[in-house]
Order: sequence, then C-alpha cells, then structure tokens
Amino acid sequence: MAVPGDPPDGTPDGIGGGDEEFRSDEFRSDEYRSVVFDEDFVRAARLQEFSAQERMGEHARAVRSRSIWSGGGSSGPGTSTPGRGARQGMLLVLLIAVAFAAAVYMGLSNPTMPQATGRTDPLISTIVPLAPAAAVPGGRPVDLYAKSPAADYRVGAAGISLPAARRTHHFTEGQVITALSIAKDYLVQSSLDPDVLAGAATRPVRILLDPDQLAQFDRSMTSPSGDGRHAATGWLVRFDPGTAAVADTRVRVSGTLAFEEISADVLEVTTDHAFVYAVRPATGSPAAADGASLFTVRRELRMRFDSEDLTARRAELVSAYVMAGPQDCSTEPAEGFRPVLAGAGPTTVGPAASDPYASGTPRRTAGLCGVLAAPTAAGTAPVSPAP
Repeated sequence: MAVPGDPPDGTPDGIGGGDEEFRSDEFRSDEYRSVVFDEDFVRAARLQEFSAQERMGEHARAVRSRSIWSGGGSSGPGTSTPGRGARQGMLLVLLIAVAFAAAVYMGLSNPTMPQATGRTDPLISTIVPLAPAAAVPGGRPVDLYAKSPAADYRVGAAGISLPAARRTHHFTEGQVITALSIAKDYLVQSSLDPDVLAGAATRPVRILLDPDQLAQFDRSMTSPSGDGRHAATGWLVRFDPGTAAVADTRVRVSGTLAFEEISADVLEVTTDHAFVYAVRPATGSPAAADGASLFTVRRELRMRFDSEDLTARRAELVSAYVMAGPQDCSTEPAEGFRPVLAGAGPTTVGPAASDPYASGTPRRTAGLCGVLAAPTAAGTAPVSPAP
C-alpha cells in the first residue's frame, strides 16, 4: 500500500529512497557540509525572488536584480537597508559631490577682482611762504573781499564744486562720485572747520585718512617739522594761535577737482583750490572795524583711493603743495601759518638759515620762499589747475 507522498505508480527505478537518502550522514557530510544557507548567504545573493503577491502582477518577472547599493536585509516588503560597503561608497560619492559644488560656488561668487596693494605711501608736502611786496592793507572783511581777486569766489563749501563724473576702465561712475565727495569732505574739514583753523582740533581731518597714515599724521600734529613729511600745514590749514585768528568764518574759495585711474585698483583725485581768509591779530578786540587783513592759501593735493578706501570713506593723501601769504620767509610754516597782519610793511629777511653740517634730518623746504603778488582788480578769474 502506498503511503502519502509516494508516487501513484510507486518509486521509479534508479531513484533513491526518497527522504531517507537525504537524511544519511554520509551524503550530508560529503556534499552539503560546507554550504550553510544562513541569513548572510541570502543577503549576499545578487538575485532576489519576488513574493507571490508581486508575481501576480501583469508582466511581472520571477526575480529582480539587487542593486550594489543595497544589502541583503530588508525592513519590509520592497525595502532594503544599505550594507556597510555600500554606505561607504555612498559617503565617498557624496563627499566628492559636495567638494565639486563648493568649488563651483566659490568660482561663481568670487570672480577675479582687482586686489588692493595693501601699501600706502607717506605724505610728501612742500610749504612755500609768500612774503608781502608792499604794506598789507587792512579794513573790514567785507570791504577787503570786495577789492580783492576773491570778490567773485563762493563762500565755504559752495566754492568746492565737483566735476562731471564718469566711469573709468575699472571703477564705476558711483565709485568715482564717492572718491570726489570724499576729497571734497577732506577739503572742507581741513580748510574750513573753525576749530581746525584755530589749532583746537584735528579729529575732523584724522578720521578721513587711511589708517596707515595715522602715525605720520599724529607725529605731524604733535611734533611738526619742515622735513617734507611732518608739516602740520601739509595736512591742514592752521594758524598760529599766538599770531592770528580768523576774523570772518565766511571763507572765500575757488578751484577745481579732477580724477584719473592710475592703475586697475587705484583712483587718483587732484584738487587745486585757493582759500582766502580774513584774519585779525590774536590779541586785541575782535570787533575792530579795520583790523582785518586777507591771507591766501593755495593748496594742491593728490589723493588716492582703492576699493577699501571707497567703502570706508577715507583718503590716502599722497602729496601737498602749499603756497601761503603774506608771511615772513624767516618763519617756519610747518607748525602753523603766521600771517603778516594789517599795516605791516614788506620784509627783506630771507628764509631761515640752514646748516649743512648739522646732524639730523635737514629742512627740505629750506630756501623755499616766494613773493606775494600785489592784489589785482576785483573779478579776476578763479584758480585753474597748473598745466
């Protein structure tokens, strides 16, 4: 009698004894001892059989190929968890992608721009006193101005007009306007501020200078000298408080500004202005009707600006050529101007003597002295830049 599980016609010839053969120790030890169908073996398989429900779909395949990015374990139907090797590979690719994206971003957000040189030249200044050729006329400021070449000059900052701005090869129109406005601010603070003129303040000028020039500026204010680098009057207009004071704050001004790109990262502004002051003796009544006289200062300045200067609204003062009078040639104009006041006659005394054998820094402006031209009729044309 056949038992359940046997073929209906019995066991075919040549076929072993069914399950008993597979249970033999000899067969198991010879052929399958080294094959262990554990969980790791199953996970490592490159083919994975679909479930019965998945195979019921139309055009469904019996097996699917498993990605190299996935391991053998699964947390649910149709899902897989990356193995250790796959995770390392994914991390490496991710790092490469991030590095490439960062390189592209840096290239796009930081295009090649002119870099500031980082070097600021010290100020070189020349101060030339102008001696009077005749007795200095005195009177009320308004009358003196009306009879002088400054009769048509504007008052104060209005006399410092900006030229038409245009872009240069490396600087935009806005940057040019900024440079010109900073130059004007510097002229206003260094030539028109009452406290600066009286020698009572320096900060309005100092805050407009490049930080690299502050040490030179501070030394020029505390220990001025005529060495061509540390004259206080090279940086600003200042009267010796023991000699003269400003009699009228409505200073007459005329002149021009010009700009030029001198390199890919430096814009230069040149200023050329005449400032005409009404001054009076430092001692005596300020209300004296006829005690004032005129004092003229011609300032030619060169200022440079890089991108950092324009952003911080500061200037690099490169050079200053100043003529001022009437004053004696024998006086030292580096510390402050000492006007020859109303009623004083011309002087024949030359510049202060210079000893070529003396040690120390020589006075570079020694021997520089001019003669102040006699006033001409009112209505003289404003100052124009020297060719």
